[in-house]
Amino acid sequence: MTSALTLTDVHKSFGAAQIIRGVNLAVEPGERHAIIGPNGAGKSTLFNLISGRYLPSRGEISLHGEKISDLPPYKVNRKGLSRSFQITNLFHNMTVFENLRCSLLWAQGYKYSFWHLIGRQTGLTEATEQWLERLGLEKRRDVQASLLTYAEQRTLEIGTTIAGGADVVLLDEPTAGMGLSERDHAMRLIREVTRDKTLLIVEHDMSVVFELADRISVLVYGEVIASDTPDAVRGNAAVQEAYLGEAH
Repeated sequence: MTSALTLTDVHKSFGAAQIIRGVNLAVEPGERHAIIGPNGAGKSTLFNLISGRYLPSRGEISLHGEKISDLPPYKVNRKGLSRSFQITNLFHNMTVFENLRCSLLWAQGYKYSFWHLIGRQTGLTEATEQWLERLGLEKRRDVQASLLTYAEQRTLEIGTTIAGGADVVLLDEPTAGMGLSERDHAMRLIREVTRDKTLLIVEHDMSVVFELADRISVLVYGEVIASDTPDAVRGNAAVQEAYLGEAH
């Protein structure tokens, strides 16, 4: 079976600084795979490489067996991969409904159809309303994104990342800055909306990682030092020394 996402000897340097140093990684279809590591390990750079924001200095990235490491972000997205960002990335002057509707346009077949009056597209409106309900944001439908609470903004970004129909989803610290109840809600939401999808997640909260992930890869100074089940990673002495700490 072809892996959903494959990284082969991926390197990334900025001048003399080597950030990613020979990463090999395979994420299987339907898997929930977490990447953990200390600050500065290269996790965000790795996400930027996978999503097309950066080009690798060396190596190859493939999506369902097709090379994507030389494609710009919008083409990577159209191949079926989407991502969220550490810093919430929304259209802040648009409503919740409008943000979600924008994320659905390409998948609903509108593409560059400038002659369509978007408000009259009943199928698009219905699909957007369904996503509002799935996310629990139907009561916030007409509120500008900038006026949402932080947790609601993160919820909306998860929705806009996934609503477009990508089957491989990258979430970058989706629960960062949340309280316990908000985090638990986000975890339930992620489980529900990524069902039957492949998930790659970067997350610092270990309770989220160990509860959500089928497999965990540990990135330290741009290299994967372990990639295994949560229980195996928890008991890995090298991981404890490099990241989790003796207390954990």
